[in-house]
Amino acid sequence: MAGRVRVIHVASEQGAPMERLERASAVAGRGLEGDRYFDTEGTFADRDGSDITFIEQEALEAVERNYDISLEPGAHRRNLTTDGIALNHLVDRRFRVGDAVCEGIELCEPCSYLESHLEERGIREALVHRGGLRARILEDGTLTPGDGIEPL
Repeated sequence: MAGRVRVIHVASEQGAPMERLERASAVAGRGLEGDRYFDTEGTFADRDGSDITFIEQEALEAVERNYDISLEPGAHRRNLTTDGIALNHLVDRRFRVGDAVCEGIELCEPCSYLESHLEERGIREALVHRGGLRARILEDGTLTPGDGIEPL
């Protein structure tokens, strides 16, 4: 069950547009440098496991196919878009992404904030159980698109 990083996004502050990166520094216990959660300023900054968030490209394709909802890159507000790995299976597991080591904390279920931010009716329902993964960064590392994701 190995996957890869497709795209990296960060937002500098709560509500700011997501910015696509070609390289990101993952810092243990903090998050991705340049992201709102790095400085504990995001909507869910007080929630354990908000260092880094993931979403599957396959889930985004299913939302488009089954609900006719197409999300622009980064609109989902998750840091890493992945492919080839079932993120739900990484809850309570350690895994390597790029040079970093992470631990899956909980599913990143969609919330009313996402639905209101996107102004897209039905997105919350469409992403239930496929909204991604919240994780804690345990060991620093550099992340780039194409990096592997592998359970430890």
